[in-house]
Amino acid sequence: MSVNIQLSEGEAAVLEGRMGSKGQRMALEIVLEAARILGAERLVPIKSAHIDGCLYHGASGTLFCERLVELGAQTTVPATTNVGALNLLKPAQSRLSGEARKMAFRLMVAHERLGCVPSWTCAPYQAGARPGLGAQVAWGESNAVAFCNSVLGARTNRYGDFLDIACAIAGRAPYYGLHVAENRHATMLLDLSDIPADWQQDEVFFPVLGALIGRLAGARVCAVKGIQGAPGEDQLKALCAGAASTGAVGLVHLIGITPEAPDQATAFGGRPARDVRVITPRMMIEAKRDLSRADTGHIDAVALGSPHFSSDECRALLAMARDTPFKVPVYVCLGRHSMIDLERDNTSRALEALGVVFVLDTCVVVTPILPDHPGVLMTNSAKFAHYAKGNTGYDPVFGSLHDCVASAQAGRVVGSRGGW
Repeated sequence: MSVNIQLSEGEAAVLEGRMGSKGQRMALEIVLEAARILGAERLVPIKSAHIDGCLYHGASGTLFCERLVELGAQTTVPATTNVGALNLLKPAQSRLSGEARKMAFRLMVAHERLGCVPSWTCAPYQAGARPGLGAQVAWGESNAVAFCNSVLGARTNRYGDFLDIACAIAGRAPYYGLHVAENRHATMLLDLSDIPADWQQDEVFFPVLGALIGRLAGARVCAVKGIQGAPGEDQLKALCAGAASTGAVGLVHLIGITPEAPDQATAFGGRPARDVRVITPRMMIEAKRDLSRADTGHIDAVALGSPHFSSDECRALLAMARDTPFKVPVYVCLGRHSMIDLERDNTSRALEALGVVFVLDTCVVVTPILPDHPGVLMTNSAKFAHYAKGNTGYDPVFGSLHDCVASAQAGRVVGSRGGW
């Protein structure tokens, strides 16, 4: 059934060619058609965007963005860029073919020419992109969307390639889904009452919980009851990434922690939960086990930073290493903003001396950087573990950061320090 979209005077002026460039008109037409397909009755003005379409998947993406440039399009709201397919400071780090490398570079350049902020990170919230509570935005990249909705309390759906940049140029998004207040209320409750308190102090707790949330919730908005203490942003980042990878989670409320869930009643909009699940220790153990596909034994590499590693995580890595070099490469994926911070106190140089290979602007799971032979990859990221086999051919082994450090120094998997 065709939906009649309500247009503002400014939107009508752009569509009729009385305002803006041809590129802005093209972008607004794309957003409008998406709104019709999604059943939205109007568009909502947005305050920012995060663009996932700058990661090269084929010539069509490059040609699309270059066409927008030719038509004079420019972003009308601040728009950060997600990772591309190249480390622009070390293009040869990626094993893309000559033609693919050229097209990937053109795609990244096109986004800059469209007015995007060249942040090249999947964790823009670490680089200063932090929309306020209730702000309407259009973000791509699954972990960033989940973090934006859940931790910051801004409002976005999971915007995919092409539509994300169109929203940034139009300054509008379809008003549906998680943009709408009543759609943000939880319908599912996950209860952690049976989980031992000391488990929540384990390094792997939040990424494993995130992976379990994704499998249980799918695309539903859920609320989690029973998280103790005040988790830091790196822990919340790990939870959101795990939930958005194993499921289609765009928003999860942590009762008493995240801004739209000061209590259970608020999280559920005053309604009872339709589905209540008690999370058992066995469920957590199985979720952790499912993140590994390789038997214990040798490893070929360690990969950290999905989402991108923060400065604090890099310093924790250095402290855990205690000046003992690694026997296998440790790939640390991070944004330029974090690298600049690490260079100030020579943390980056100290880590490189131990065997760390820094990957900026991209990550080893989305572009071919790892050696071109099947192997075993160890990580502390539920997201890396979930995507590693399909994207790299490497079998993942999941563990804590302590496990990853000890294993890299030993050249083989070293057992977990945790009790589960």
